[in-house]
Amino acid sequence: MTHLRLCWILLLSAVAAAQPKSEPAPRPQESAVTIHVFKAGLFSGFAHNHVVLAPVGGASMDPQGFKAEVSFATKDMKVIDPDVSDKDRAEIQSTMLGPKVLDAQKYPEIRFKSSRIEQMSPQHYRVTGTLDLHGTRKELSFEVTGTPEHYHGATRLKQSDFGIPPISLFAGSVKVKDELDLEFDVYAPIPKK
Repeated sequence: MTHLRLCWILLLSAVAAAQPKSEPAPRPQESAVTIHVFKAGLFSGFAHNHVVLAPVGGASMDPQGFKAEVSFATKDMKVIDPDVSDKDRAEIQSTMLGPKVLDAQKYPEIRFKSSRIEQMSPQHYRVTGTLDLHGTRKELSFEVTGTPEHYHGATRLKQSDFGIPPISLFAGSVKVKDELDLEFDVYAPIPKK
């Protein structure tokens, strides 16, 4: 009986160790956007997908008036790739914030402001508004679920729509896809006591 129990423990340990590592997530009550950047190209097997965490710097939400505004300091965006070395992560971070991609010095803030929020069903909304990114303003529309304390949603956008050419190396054999997936969690500010 003891050997059988030991076998089960070893088997469960092996299965748990084989599970893929999950990406770091924002702590509860910390509003943030998680950006998923994907690789492409003939030699993309030698590249990495990237995960970027963009903490919300400012947010105002008016659930009764159906209005929302969210802003981010570009310099606060962090590459959190779990499967790359610290050196590679620092290099990716530098490229992302540098003039080839976000140009954080020239464009220090990213801002989204709603123009229309429609309630589709209880706790389910369609949000339309303007994203100001990299000196370009574009209308976005996406779905959100949540309560006045916490909203969650996702959308996809193209870097090239905002004047950001996707990074490409070795004549395009390794490159970043133009489309980015964004997933966000926005929490209402906790009232001060």
